[in-house]
Amino acid sequence: MSQTTYMRQFRSSAAADMVMRIGFLVYPNCSVMGLAVSSVFEIANVVRGEKAYDIQFLSEKGGPIKTSAGLVFQTQRISGGSIDTLVVDGANDPKPSSPQIISYLKAAERRCRRVAASCTGAFVLGQAGLLDGKRVTTHWLFARTLQEMHPTAHVDDDRIFINDGKIWTSAGMSAGIDLALALVEADFGIDTARSVAKKLVLYHRRSGGQSQFSELLELGPKSDRIQTALDYAKRNLHRPLTVAKLAEAAHLSPRQFSRAFREETGQSPAKAVEAMRVEAARILMEQTRHPIDVIARQTGFADRSRMRRAFIRILGQPPQAIRRNARLETRELRNAEGAKPRLRSPREARKRTTREPIPA
Repeated sequence: MSQTTYMRQFRSSAAADMVMRIGFLVYPNCSVMGLAVSSVFEIANVVRGEKAYDIQFLSEKGGPIKTSAGLVFQTQRISGGSIDTLVVDGANDPKPSSPQIISYLKAAERRCRRVAASCTGAFVLGQAGLLDGKRVTTHWLFARTLQEMHPTAHVDDDRIFINDGKIWTSAGMSAGIDLALALVEADFGIDTARSVAKKLVLYHRRSGGQSQFSELLELGPKSDRIQTALDYAKRNLHRPLTVAKLAEAAHLSPRQFSRAFREETGQSPAKAVEAMRVEAARILMEQTRHPIDVIARQTGFADRSRMRRAFIRILGQPPQAIRRNARLETRELRNAEGAKPRLRSPREARKRTTREPIPA
């Protein structure tokens, strides 16, 4: 049975009268922001007018847990009790988990319908062997490390979240909210998920991948020379950026530059430049009304067809879809905010007082 078919069958039974227990697995110094994911399930209960989700916070020994931000909250001790969906919180600095947590996760994969991880919580899943052979993601800053630690996993560093079988993983901490909305949509449909997003004043679905948040592709080079070449490329995306030109900016020979660039960034100069151009073009597509041909020229693509192919290759969708989704999501967000009463300026308040006397 496919995952989609299973979800549909489960959705029909869940919608009837089944309460799904959502367990958040936390530990000392976990991220307080990761706990915000629980709000999605809380608001889903409000939207549906029933307790569809029972939210529990779990830890190895139970009792108070202190997050990295200093917040202390109560948890229940992990046990063999029934959990529908287990969500593992992330941390700013992922550490090895205890043998008890690893054992619990291995058993959870068999018992739970879904096992998810927010941000660097993927490292915890990896320690339990749950990432082997799976397509996963994590924060772009840690993606290369996760891939090196778990070579049998397929780490995609440019996805907001990924679902592969029972395993769900998200990028940054806030991307865990996107993942949770997808879980609610899988359980109760798009209308419920969209209503939850509106009540939380969030986008239902974000377009693009993690590269949109990396400040024009933070490649993390080790040397000043490669960083200089990247800075030059960022300032001159509208111009031809050959290896020879970038090597000249770095004061290296083309052969030395290509070898050093790949060693320090893990990719070729051509691939990095294309990704930077796509990201710059995506921002213009979402935030301006410039014609596609103009954006293609401004970001260094020879024509709109080449830009389209690059968008599909890197973002998985053409420029027109990026712009359409951005406009739709902006409209949805404005509609959600439209329910808020508009604050009047002092001048408007005075006018209202003089023109509309209080009735006796």
